[in-house]
Amino acid sequence: MDLQWLLVVAVVLAALSIIYTSLRVGITPMPSSSKSRRVILELLQDCSGSSCFAELGSGWGSLVIPMARRNPGKTIIGYELSPVPYLVSRLLKRLYRLDNLVLYRKDFLYADLTAVDCLVCYLYPGGMEQLWHKLKQEKLCATVISNTFAFVGIEPERLVRAADLYNSPIYVYNVTR
Repeated sequence: MDLQWLLVVAVVLAALSIIYTSLRVGITPMPSSSKSRRVILELLQDCSGSSCFAELGSGWGSLVIPMARRNPGKTIIGYELSPVPYLVSRLLKRLYRLDNLVLYRKDFLYADLTAVDCLVCYLYPGGMEQLWHKLKQEKLCATVISNTFAFVGIEPERLVRAADLYNSPIYVYNVTR
């Protein structure tokens, strides 16, 4: 088998892996727009007293990598279920030598988030509902910055719109016990 066929097989397997995981969790690994990322990174400055940030569904690393690069003195955690985007993130972590970045290939709903002060996410309505349930059930305290999707029926502390094509809303919540 020559190199071209190996490449085709690898691409097909990677695509099937992404499709399978997307069907399982209900959303594809979708990167935030560059303008949304800029807004979120600015909003993270308001969490300057925090020592641990996490991105829930860190995908390809397009946000978690800049989070780690901008906050070298903080622990940055990324959770991603899809194997291919997770591996890309791991590669970028190594390339940038980000010792403060911890990446997990696991469902954040089953993760211990008690040490996390600031959560960042770009989920979907069902994922936001599951996250809200987790936060309340486990009595977690954190600032939650959500790209595009809000907690249903919960008033955000702040709403910022990214100057991107969709005028994407970025919601900020302070969840307390």
